[in-house]
Amino acid sequence: MNIWLIIAGLLSLLAAILHLVIIYFGTPWYKFFGAGKKIVQMSKEGSVYPAILTFAIASVFFIWALYAFSGAGLIATLPGLQIALLLITSIYVLRGLAVIPLYILIPRKVDQFMIWSSVISLMFGLVHLIAII
Repeated sequence: MNIWLIIAGLLSLLAAILHLVIIYFGTPWYKFFGAGKKIVQMSKEGSVYPAILTFAIASVFFIWALYAFSGAGLIATLPGLQIALLLITSIYVLRGLAVIPLYILIPRKVDQFMIWSSVISLMFGLVHLIAII
């Protein structure tokens, strides 16, 4: 049993749950967690688009959690497990590092949300990386 994959799965599950909670609490939570102005405005106007988008993101994190739990041996082996874990790890790490060239090229686009979400993504990615090594 790979404890690092269990931790990785729990982190992705936490991200999925947080996104569902954001949907539940609506506009103030979209705003607090750094959703773009357009998404916050759409939520304020009662559009279902922010909820659908946020649910899709939560679903991806949930699937990623399942793959980590599968790799840890907690659930049945999922299809394409090794490649999926490599892709998930790569996405987290690349998302975490993407803020660096963005800051160099377009510093006005980098805000507190971008920095914090990048740090969190990089941490999640490093946990995955340790797990698959």
